[in-house]
Amino acid sequence: MLEPRPSVVRMAPYSPPTGGRAGKLRLDFNENTVGASPRVVEALRGALCGEGLTVYPEYQDTRRALAKFFEVDETEFILTNGTDEAIQVLVNTFVDDGQEVLIPHPSYAMYRFYSELAGAHVRELPYREDLSFPLAELLDAVSPDTRAVLVSNPNNPTGTGIGVAEIRRILDRAGHAVVLIDEAYFEFSGVTALGMLSQYPNLFVSRTFSKVYGMAAMRIGCLFSQASNVRYLHKAQSPYSVNQLAAVAARAAVEDTAYVADYVREALAARAEIAAGLDRLGIPHYPSQANFILFRIGPRSIEIRDKLRGKGVLVRDRSYEIAGCVRVTAGTREQARRFLSELETLL
Repeated sequence: MLEPRPSVVRMAPYSPPTGGRAGKLRLDFNENTVGASPRVVEALRGALCGEGLTVYPEYQDTRRALAKFFEVDETEFILTNGTDEAIQVLVNTFVDDGQEVLIPHPSYAMYRFYSELAGAHVRELPYREDLSFPLAELLDAVSPDTRAVLVSNPNNPTGTGIGVAEIRRILDRAGHAVVLIDEAYFEFSGVTALGMLSQYPNLFVSRTFSKVYGMAAMRIGCLFSQASNVRYLHKAQSPYSVNQLAAVAARAAVEDTAYVADYVREALAARAEIAAGLDRLGIPHYPSQANFILFRIGPRSIEIRDKLRGKGVLVRDRSYEIAGCVRVTAGTREQARRFLSELETLL
C-alpha cells in the first residue's frame, strides 16, 4: 500500500455535518438565513450568458471593486476560495515543517487542519473558563520558535472577541511571526485590524463572503497584508482558485451596502431576542459579538440538537469542545422566536 505523508496519517479527518439541511431552518452554520442580495442574483444571471462559462476567470474588475470597498490598494490582497484557502495559502507560504503555530482553543477547525497538513507543530491555548480570550497566556506562549499565530475575531464557536488594543499587543509580541486575524464575523462586531496593515508587516487579515453576504456556496474571500507579503502569497496560490461566478457575485455584493446593513441590524436584533429568551428559560449562555450564541444545555446537548432537527430547526452541538454547549445562529427575529418556542417545548 502507498503511504501518505506522516502529517496526513496523524491528522484527524474533518467531517462537517452538512447533509440533509434543505428545507430546514438553518441555524447551525452561521450563514445568512435569508439569502444573498438580489443584485448578486441578477449579476450571476448576466454572467451565465454568452461566453461567461467558457473562459478562464478574469479578476481585474472584482479586484478594483473590492480594493475600493475595503479601502486598500489592489496589491494588498488576494482573492481566495473562501477563508479556508486563505488559511491554507498563508500556512503554505510562511510555515515550514516542524515550525510552531499558536492557536487559541476552541476555534475554527481549519487552523489546526492546514497547520497539521503542513507538518507544523500546533500549540493550542485554551480559552478561559468564561470563554474570554486568553491574551496573557498567548503573549507568554510566543517564543522565538513561534512561526504563526492564528486568531478568529470574533471567535467561532465562543462568540467572544478582542479589541484593536489587544490585537496590537499580539502583533508587537509576535513581531517575528505571521499573525492572522480572521474577521469572518466582522460585520457583527465592528472590530477590524485592516487599518493597521501599513504599521505591521506581520499582519494578515481575512474576510469572507460566506456569512453576512449570504454566499457560502460561492466560496470566495480575501486575504489582506502588505504588498511585499501578498507577492509571496500569489506565488503559493493556484492562479484560478476562485471561479468567475464567485468573482462576479462578490463585486455585486459589496455594491449593495444597504442590503448588508439591513441584515446586520436584523441579525443583531435576533441575537438579543435569543439571549433574552435563554435568560427567561434559565439557560446559561455566553456574550457574543458575532451572529450566533453559544449556550450551555448540559448533558442533553446532543438530544436537544437531534429533537430540534426533528422539528426542522438546525443547531450545532459543540459539546465535543465545550461540555454541554450548543451554538445557534441569529438570523431574523421571526426565526429566533421559532427556535425559542421549539426549545421551550422540548425542555
